[in-house]
Amino acid sequence: MSRTFDDARRWARLGSALFTEAADLDDAGLDAPSTLPGWTRKHLVAHVAANADALGNLVHWAATGERTPMYSSPEERAAGIERGAGMPAGELTAWLRRSTDELAASTAALGDAQWQSPVVTAQGRTVPATELPWMRSREVCVHAVDLGTGPTFADLPGDFLAALCDDVVGKRAKEPGPALLLEAADTGASWELPGEGEPIVLAGPLHEITACLTGRKHALTAPGGGPVPALARWL
Repeated sequence: MSRTFDDARRWARLGSALFTEAADLDDAGLDAPSTLPGWTRKHLVAHVAANADALGNLVHWAATGERTPMYSSPEERAAGIERGAGMPAGELTAWLRRSTDELAASTAALGDAQWQSPVVTAQGRTVPATELPWMRSREVCVHAVDLGTGPTFADLPGDFLAALCDDVVGKRAKEPGPALLLEAADTGASWELPGEGEPIVLAGPLHEITACLTGRKHALTAPGGGPVPALARWL
C-alpha cells in the first residue's frame, strides 16, 4: 500500500501511546527480559527513549539547517542504552515520556518548507524530514510488541501493518535464502521475497505475516505443515 505523511504521523502518535502504556511497569517488570535476545525491557525502553531524542536532533536539523546527526557515534548510541538499562524504573519511564513529548512538540512546530529539508539517518541515508514520522512509527509500534507485556501485531492498525510489510520486503529483497510468497488471507494482500527455488507459499492473517517478515514469533506454517524458513530479526 502507499502510505501518506498523515498516515505516518497518526501511526507515530498511536504507537507512542501504546509503547508508553506497555512500558509503565515497576523495576521488577522492566528488569524482566524483553522478547529481543539479550535485552531486558529496560534496554528496550532506553532504546526507544533515545530514539526520540535522536530523531529530535534531525527535527532540529530540518528546522534550522544546522547539521545535528542522530547520534555522535555508534558507541555513543550503545552507551546511552546501557545507561538507561541501569536506571530505576521511574527515572527511565520519565525519560521515555519526556523525550516522546519533546519530539511530538518539535515536529508539530515544523512548517511545510522545513518538512522538505534533507536530513541524514543513522544508517547514512539522506531523506526528507517527512520520513521522520514513519521512522518513529516503526520504532514505537514494533517495539511495543517486543516488550512482551501484552500488545501484539494484532493490536496494530491494518494499514500500518501493510505499510510495514512493504518496507520490510523492500529491505530484504537482496538477502540470501529461499523464495517466499506471503499471502494475507484476511486482506487479500500479498508480498514476495525473491530467493532460491520455487516460492514457498505462506498464508495467514496480516498480523502473522507481519510477525514472520519482521523475524518475530508467528503461527504460520509451510505447506504440508513444515517449518517456515527463519528470517533474521528486522529493526
